[in-house]
Amino acid sequence: MRRALCNGSARHCSERVTDERIAPARHVDAEVVVPGDKSISHRALIIGALANGRSYAGNVSPAEDVAATARCLRACGAWVRDFGRGRVALEGSGPGRSLRTPLEPLHCGNSGSTMRLLAGAIAGHESTATLIGDASLQRRPMERVAAPLRTMGAEVRISADGTPPMTVSGRSALRAVDWRSPVASAQVKSAILFAALSGDGRTVVRQPHPTRDHTERLLRMCGIDVGADGDGTVSLNPGNVEPFGMRVPGDISAAAFYLCLVAARPGWRVRTERVGLNPGRTGVLEVLQQMGAAVAVTQRHSDGPEPEGDVEVSGVDLGAMVIDGGLTVRCIDELPVIAVLATQADGETHIRDAAELRTKESDRIAVVANGLRSFGAACETTTDGLVVSGPTTLSAARVSSYGDHRLAMAWAVAAALCDVHSGVSIIERADAAAVSYPSFFDDFQRVVSESD
Repeated sequence: MRRALCNGSARHCSERVTDERIAPARHVDAEVVVPGDKSISHRALIIGALANGRSYAGNVSPAEDVAATARCLRACGAWVRDFGRGRVALEGSGPGRSLRTPLEPLHCGNSGSTMRLLAGAIAGHESTATLIGDASLQRRPMERVAAPLRTMGAEVRISADGTPPMTVSGRSALRAVDWRSPVASAQVKSAILFAALSGDGRTVVRQPHPTRDHTERLLRMCGIDVGADGDGTVSLNPGNVEPFGMRVPGDISAAAFYLCLVAARPGWRVRTERVGLNPGRTGVLEVLQQMGAAVAVTQRHSDGPEPEGDVEVSGVDLGAMVIDGGLTVRCIDELPVIAVLATQADGETHIRDAAELRTKESDRIAVVANGLRSFGAACETTTDGLVVSGPTTLSAARVSSYGDHRLAMAWAVAAALCDVHSGVSIIERADAAAVSYPSFFDDFQRVVSESD
């Protein structure tokens, strides 16, 4: 049951607040199809808009974040046509020639990916755009993107606090740079690579750890010379971006909520088909395996640059572990639901090197800890992570997503893992899930109810 509140007139219904009620699950044995990968969808849209010709992408994510990217590209003059059911056609004129100055500020909604990636794309054009977002996005750090773009020759202005709004005045001929990023961020890296398509030579990006390489794979598919050393350093030589056709694989970050749910209970099982298996994104599978869950992966043929396959997870009695370093980077988006799973593992699970969580849609370290305590779990925060003790019998609670899509979905998993006699949990602002997975609660309730 949902309670929807709309503040003001009908045209402001995007501000609605929806509560979701989740009862404890008794048994789960299900097949799940998740939406197209959000991260890949963002990049496919932007690269398709920059390519010299017409491109096609199928199974594009229905996420509100991805819709924001498409809307902003159209505002910059890109040809982006939606054919429904995730099918999109795009047409561009090549780097430096595809985007123009929009008539109004580009509203990126809640999407940090939209803002940071588009900043890089716009920087390589003779155009000026101001990028804004919702209240959450307006608090997120942008200097990490602004600094390298300025070094490349674009003019970038942000607030005195280093946050949006961000105004980018680009150039169709930028300087190549050798940039050392202080943070391991695929968004920062990708923004630099998009700008480098208009560079005057080889651009190099050096990171503390390797990050997801969706941008590199897509650009190679389009004929761009992109190199990587496997330790976090990536290079790009500009060239003609050829048009493409591809199907976006399923989003492993969306699948993770179901995988973690069943991993927590012996005898539970879930199978999800055709999800992306990019090595930079499969950290959650490694975590499940190290905790002791049974994880079976079947590779499938892919018509695009990304590996994909079917993943099946069966639950067992779990053990605690340490998540740090490169593994943290490879499962950064899944850490909230991994923290939920850790409440069911024997011992103390330590999540380290995750300070980046404090600058997401919410301070995920603080909010995850508070939420887990509401369910009765033992959880402590550190400067850069969490310590979660288990196994704990969870009890129904009333918790808030604080407008963070991954927390809304993680709390659904926690609620389903509660003691069956503890009652129904209420997730406030559950509509935040639409940022990445609009049908999540319908799908989740179906999986839980049909399995009982």
